Amino acid sequence: MIDFNRISSVIMDMDGVLWRGDQPLAGIHDLFAFLHARAIPFALATNNSRMTPADYVEKLAKMGVAGIEERQIVTSGTATAAYVTRRYPYRSVIHVVGGDGLRKLITDAGFEITGEVDPRVVAVVVGIDFALTYDKLKKASLCVRAGADFIATNTDATFPTPDGLVPGAGSIVAALQTATGKSPISMGKPGRAMFDAALESLGISVERTLMIGDRLDTDIAGAAEVGMQTALVLTGVTSPAEAEKANIQADSTFTGLPALLAVWKATV
Repeated sequence: MIDFNRISSVIMDMDGVLWRGDQPLAGIHDLFAFLHARAIPFALATNNSRMTPADYVEKLAKMGVAGIEERQIVTSGTATAAYVTRRYPYRSVIHVVGGDGLRKLITDAGFEITGEVDPRVVAVVVGIDFALTYDKLKKASLCVRAGADFIATNTDATFPTPDGLVPGAGSIVAALQTATGKSPISMGKPGRAMFDAALESLGISVERTLMIGDRLDTDIAGAAEVGMQTALVLTGVTSPAEAEKANIQADSTFTGLPALLAVWKATV
């Protein structure tokens, strides 16, 4: 069980925790009001690379959550941009399969991006792409087969939407892995990179940080590995039946944010 009296900061996922698609989930406004009222610092960490931190600030504002700053948002796209900046020379050519947000982050980091087969390509970066075509897969696979590094923003197989679970970035990555016979390096949760970036932005010890997520294999497993307390909400990917029988278990499981807040408020 979570010891809420020891929680001094929060890291939370967004898709499936705060919203599904463009529909805010119950408790979103109460959660942020509670955190602000108690001066609890928080960061938002998502494996979704489609949008930039600025895009997420705008999305939250449209949902009535104001005052969020870009520095509070960590995405698999920002983690990927940081990684390629450390690894490759400035102005290197990177082949990107992904959304506008990921492309902007890579470009802003100082790289030339392409969607074509180019002998100068040093890496193929793959994220969620809602305009995916066979031609994109073909060109990316040819670049990887020619020797370019294979980098996945994340390997989430599915993505929660109001219509249900749909293919995520991991489904695209899996297609390229099958086509090339090569496994990618992944920047997203459950890897440490995003958790470390979020913790650094908070400046609070890991033991006093609560991770709120909707995926056992990424949010919960990754947070537990680095030493956080974990809360699973059943409003995203993980179903009640899956949560009950899974080998990975959160410290506490809740039907949604309202149930989590009710226990937290009653405890403190």
